[in-house]
Amino acid sequence: MQSFFVNLPLRYIARERWYIDQFIERRFAPELGLDAIIMSGVDVSWHRDIAKRLASANLPCAVHLPFFDLQPGSLDDFILEATRRRFESAKIISEIYGPAHLVAHAGYTGLYVDFYDEWLKRARETWACFMDSWPDHPPLFLENVYEKSTRPLLDLFAGLSGRNAGMCFDTGHWHSFSGGNTAGTVREWVTQLKGFIGHLHMHDNDGSSDQHIGLGQGAFPWNDFFCALSENALSPTITLEPHSPRDLECSLEFMKKHSEWFA
Repeated sequence: MQSFFVNLPLRYIARERWYIDQFIERRFAPELGLDAIIMSGVDVSWHRDIAKRLASANLPCAVHLPFFDLQPGSLDDFILEATRRRFESAKIISEIYGPAHLVAHAGYTGLYVDFYDEWLKRARETWACFMDSWPDHPPLFLENVYEKSTRPLLDLFAGLSGRNAGMCFDTGHWHSFSGGNTAGTVREWVTQLKGFIGHLHMHDNDGSSDQHIGLGQGAFPWNDFFCALSENALSPTITLEPHSPRDLECSLEFMKKHSEWFA
């Protein structure tokens, strides 16, 4: 079995069942994507069936919690309530799969720059409530998306200390949404967040958008990134996030070519 996860939205399996057959055949541990589409489109028995297939194949999995339209630190009470209700329903489904880890978007954007303290308070409460409702939950990794600096992430994790929570560093998001392609600060980000990074989402882009192309097919500074991980004695787990079969194959070739980075 491979020593990493590969993203697999559950709605893909619902549309074309061969996705799960291919993952089982190739021994790829899936990071299963939950979203509003699949959560509204199938019932709990469908999830139990998929979980049973994975368990029968002795294939571990992880779960990426939903993020469409959700704001875990929203200043709007209606949006905040809807977000927390969606996470609660996602928790019920996630438990069926017995995931090795959970991933969710941390949720800070520039929209909250003038209301930072209130966003932070509400976001901490959202994630604390989620984890309290699942006392023995697997590691919850909160992922960078639109954050322009490490501050919102560091402040968020500071309020969740003592819980089974950490960070998922997303290479593609940092390189595009965070402006990493021009800032060139990947070493600084890794060093500042070293106390929290436990998982990686790995994909590439040219810096212009979140393209999710194969590793080494874009301009992400892989050498600097892996040097930073080594310098800070970090060995996080990994999920590959290609958006096409070709990009998956490119990523697998990249990992073979740079096996010392993935050892």
